[in-house]
Amino acid sequence: MTASKDADFDHFSADAFRFLAELEGNNERTWFKANQARYESALREPARAFVRAVGARLGAVTDHLRADDRKVGGSLMRIHRDVRFSKDKSPYKNNVGVHFRHAAGKDVHAPGLYVHLANDECFVGVGIWGPPTPALNAIRAKIDAEQARWREIVEAPEFVAAFRREGETLKRPPRGYAKDHPCVEDLKRKHHIAVCDIPDAVVESPELVDFTLDQLRRAASYMGFLCEALEVAF
Repeated sequence: MTASKDADFDHFSADAFRFLAELEGNNERTWFKANQARYESALREPARAFVRAVGARLGAVTDHLRADDRKVGGSLMRIHRDVRFSKDKSPYKNNVGVHFRHAAGKDVHAPGLYVHLANDECFVGVGIWGPPTPALNAIRAKIDAEQARWREIVEAPEFVAAFRREGETLKRPPRGYAKDHPCVEDLKRKHHIAVCDIPDAVVESPELVDFTLDQLRRAASYMGFLCEALEVAF
């Protein structure tokens, strides 16, 4: 990505969130098509500018996450929902999602930095969502092998103060691990995601770029551990 336009991000406006609220009540293709120009100006173009702004400074934290400002197929996630296996056939998402994925990954199932903007919640997420079984097993094996280091990372006061860890877990320990394992709750995780809420005062301000990068710095040890488990650089 070319970072020469990184300075063009100002903020996400109140109209971006009004659009999402109205979309929730009019989630149909006819309404969206009639309001597509508004989507472009209030959401897609500011989101692409945000990608460029973060991308211009990602290298200060890591050289291995990618910022891609393409309209389709880049860091900005599609607003269209995948309804193939869902009972809810609403065609559009009610949020803006931006994923700065790892250079080694092809999709969201790779370590990365994620920013979620919606009327009900806005947050920065780090980690890996829905890793395939070999990757998840590799993370579990590394946690088991380096229990003290892992606990030092996820229990560090700065990390705990900023992040909460989310995602589905198994009801029982995975095969090969005892139920009284010191890290059993983490071994049961299907996802390794840490989430930090974005303060209201930051969501619609230029400070969103600084805030996003600050959270990535706070999570560097966590991201580094996951990347080491998958044998990719961070």
